[in-house]
Amino acid sequence: MKRSLGSEVIAPEANETGLPWLRTWNHVYVVVIIHFAIWVALLVALTDFFS
Repeated sequence: MKRSLGSEVIAPEANETGLPWLRTWNHVYVVVIIHFAIWVALLVALTDFFS
């Protein structure tokens, strides 16, 4: 069986999330990472403040 040498083409619909304010999955990943960093920073800050 012979394979094509070109890369696979991903349909534009596969990259859309359906959300009005986060249109691509890359934006979703960035928002999730930022929120995670904020929560970790809050946990560290509050642990230091209340210990």
